[in-house]
Amino acid sequence: MSIKALKGQIKNIHDPRRTSYGNVRHKLEDMIIIGLCTLICGGKDYADMEEFGIEREEFLRQFLELPNGIPDSDTFRRLFERLNPEELSECLYNWLAVEFPERCVIAVDGKTIRGSKSNEHKAYHVVSAFVAENQITLGEITVNEKSNEIKAVPELLDLFYLENTIITADAMSCQTEIVRKIVSEKADYVISVKKNQPKLYEFTQAKFCNTKSRAKAIETEEHQHGRTEIRTYFLKTNVKDFVNLDKWEKMNAVGMVKTKRIKDGEETESVRYFITSLTDVKEFANAVRKHWAIENQLHWNLDIIFREDSAHMKKDNSPLNMNVLRKISLALLIKAKYGRLSKRKMMFKASLNPHVLLKILLAFSG
Repeated sequence: MSIKALKGQIKNIHDPRRTSYGNVRHKLEDMIIIGLCTLICGGKDYADMEEFGIEREEFLRQFLELPNGIPDSDTFRRLFERLNPEELSECLYNWLAVEFPERCVIAVDGKTIRGSKSNEHKAYHVVSAFVAENQITLGEITVNEKSNEIKAVPELLDLFYLENTIITADAMSCQTEIVRKIVSEKADYVISVKKNQPKLYEFTQAKFCNTKSRAKAIETEEHQHGRTEIRTYFLKTNVKDFVNLDKWEKMNAVGMVKTKRIKDGEETESVRYFITSLTDVKEFANAVRKHWAIENQLHWNLDIIFREDSAHMKKDNSPLNMNVLRKISLALLIKAKYGRLSKRKMMFKASLNPHVLLKILLAFSG
């Protein structure tokens, strides 16, 4: 992995500008790399890209051509409004070339980019596949609204090699066609069950109300932020009596998670239900726990570290391309682990020291 390799990958992206007219003054790879570096350093928008380029022009010229200097903010804006976000995503993830551990948990979930709403369109909803073990996004698909997430998930899963992985998803993805797709890719699944599938929900709930049938169980206890969380994971594999079992491929078990939270002497409890192809309660518990990585490590960071929901880019593909750059920046920051610094401190240090920026940019080089 190198800057040269990144530039080579970017050449696979269709340049949406009128390159045949001969009036394109700035190279596509220069602009995308400046945009990525800007976000790693804490920049938010196209004005920041221009300012970053001006301040770090000497550093950037070590690996970029910049034939006509630094593009202005409007030039960056026009490019990212028209650039194909799927092509940008594919090129950058190919550049990272990450290898994933066997039996890794891939969490699938959607996030609405609230700041992308405009008079012309609703806020974009992005469905991502996130590898919990190394906290990197495999890829994403955009839909017009959350209800379209059901159709997007099989398309998203088509993009990756899934054999021997465990796919986790929330109740919106509890659909027979999504389960069928996962099984066809030789992967396992753990999917939340709610009342959007009434027969399945009633069956699962009844299974755990039946005390005659014993369940495999495992308990974990965590203490953080002044509260105690005790989770008990149950798994029952006697599901052959479910009337619609033939429609849910490889549904080998149903699961339940009871969570007890204790804070300031007060207790609250919650219960969640799941269907799964897994039969080992430890593997089931691990998958359920790791699913929350997409919320805690991806969506939380996009909102808190990169302020995605308050971003002002709304037009055309602009919010989607910025979403891709933020996810790549986040993956690089997580991989770099610069001392004991938080991600925000790393971004600040990178903005001050170009050598730190370069170390983060090449974090996956080993």
